[in-house]
Amino acid sequence: MSRFPASRPRRLRRSEALRRLVRETRVTVEQLVQPLFVVPGSRVERPVASMPGVAQHSVDRVAEEGRRLADVGVPAVLLFGIPETKDSHGSGALDPDGIIPRALEALRKAAPGLLLITDVCLCEYTDHGHCGVVQGGEVLNDPTLALLASEAVAHAQAGADMVAPSDMMDGRVAAIRAALDEAGFPELPIMSYAAKFASALYGPFRDAAESTPAFGDRRAYQMDPPNADEALREVALDVDEGADIVMVKPALPYLDVVWRVKERFALPVAAYQVSGEYAMVKAAAANGWLDETRVVDETLLAIKRAGADVIVTYFAKDVATRSLRGN
Repeated sequence: MSRFPASRPRRLRRSEALRRLVRETRVTVEQLVQPLFVVPGSRVERPVASMPGVAQHSVDRVAEEGRRLADVGVPAVLLFGIPETKDSHGSGALDPDGIIPRALEALRKAAPGLLLITDVCLCEYTDHGHCGVVQGGEVLNDPTLALLASEAVAHAQAGADMVAPSDMMDGRVAAIRAALDEAGFPELPIMSYAAKFASALYGPFRDAAESTPAFGDRRAYQMDPPNADEALREVALDVDEGADIVMVKPALPYLDVVWRVKERFALPVAAYQVSGEYAMVKAAAANGWLDETRVVDETLLAIKRAGADVIVTYFAKDVATRSLRGN
């Protein structure tokens, strides 16, 4: 035993107080963003079957939910809108009196300190469910840019604190930045979905956002999952075009990309713990196969440890509530 190592790592694991004292990575509520889905109508709170605990809310109910989120300490929400009617060009996305501008106004009154981020995309607003203008079965890149820019300006004029383009059209950050600057919003930040992969984990979201494509899929504009080097090129393009925060989506299957983006670029990095990641945890917990609280904490820690500064997660409210209770 004389040659036993003098260093014994277990010494610092003997109690919860010691473990907390030397803990290297911490997730704080201030880093979390809660997605919300806004639908037409009044007094609507419609549960999403594939996402237990998540619901679609009408404008009045989303204001109430925003107040509840602020009360437990969630600092920010990411808004997705489902319009009254859809058409081939997603006209509802550009409407200054549309679903998201109305939600922004209501949330600002109900929860003045809440950071309001809006998703900028067309998929929720088009009758074909794709993220851009479609012609002959093909999603057209350049004609889509003007629509996305107009959508971002409509959100800015309605009071958005940040816009988050998620469409993956080439050049959309530059188009949105130019439009915002010209409209008098040079200080409004852009959180770009810079490396958004064509993942199999988006299914429950498409239920919640009512945005399942009517034909084909989104692999022609979302990234191919094997390509990490390409992700860095995509991020570099968005940085050059004026993105203030760059996002990797999904989070857990792409932690290597989160790490590489954080190491390469001197910008805040966001990661989106997507609907499929959420639904899998919920389903397994409901079957008694795992401890939901511990898995949520462990996965969020992994995302943070990989380098994410901001985490978009459907668990934000739960984590904030537990934090408020001291659990």
